Amino acid sequence: MPKLRITVAVITFNRSRFLRETLAAIVRQDYPGDQWELLVIDNNSKDDTREVVSSFVGATPAPRYVLEMRQGLDHGRNRAIDEGKGDVVVLVDDDIIVDPTWLSQMVAPFSSERSHSIGVVGGEVVPVFPDGIPIWLEGAHRPLGFRTDPGPLPPEQAPMGANFAFPRWVFARFGRFDTQLDRQGAMLFGGGDSEMIRRIRAVGLEAWFVPGARALHQIPASRLTLGYAMRHAFDSARSRVVDQVRVLRASKRSPYGYLSSRALGSFLKVLGFGAASLVFLVGFKGERARRALVRSWRSCGYLYQITRSALGKV
Repeated sequence: MPKLRITVAVITFNRSRFLRETLAAIVRQDYPGDQWELLVIDNNSKDDTREVVSSFVGATPAPRYVLEMRQGLDHGRNRAIDEGKGDVVVLVDDDIIVDPTWLSQMVAPFSSERSHSIGVVGGEVVPVFPDGIPIWLEGAHRPLGFRTDPGPLPPEQAPMGANFAFPRWVFARFGRFDTQLDRQGAMLFGGGDSEMIRRIRAVGLEAWFVPGARALHQIPASRLTLGYAMRHAFDSARSRVVDQVRVLRASKRSPYGYLSSRALGSFLKVLGFGAASLVFLVGFKGERARRALVRSWRSCGYLYQITRSALGKV
């Protein structure tokens, strides 16, 4: 069977430091150079992203720079689908590092006898900390590994959006990424990847996991501060509410039972974790105070989005 043509697309926004390392790893793939292309979708960066991409002009294949000025991760993903020519579209973040066999292993299921039933394939994502990690955040970031061999995942598990691939025909039949979800600039909203995977599974297609298609996910010091952790907790909680409301409405069920029960629990958690953070702070237990404060702020995110959703707003 001839090898599939592959599009690898890196979606990037203002992270040229990590983009350089990501591209250096990706261009070392053992997949035949004439069978795949590499795109860099610049989501309106203000740093030297274009220059970083240009520095790889001698690679095989050389990355092609594409500017997408509509802000948002899913705008970038959809632009990659428009620009790419591959039978398979591999979408990755701009801060990963992969081994030379990564691409071959990622796309192998699409050439298997079960390829007709596979809608998405994801690889393991392992967090690494080039600048170190604060003690209070140790254990908060763990590898995302679901199984030890390639195969389908159960409904409660899904590949991570930092490192996944789709057959092109999926987008033609079932639509593209929802641009109202996922990150837009500094806002840490999410959900576009999980919504897309859920849509694929709804028509009976499988989500596969390939542990050998591993990616190291670099997390810099700027994303390990208390402020970032609180913002991420708040926005990720909002994302979960939006996602659940969509699921309920799509199944013709009212979301108000979910919203009311979640509101009560979140309100109690705001009070409980907020009080705990004060107690820990007074007791000079700063690490535990930070953890409690982040959990309290996550519950605030739930309450904020529950109110908006109940009023019919995103």
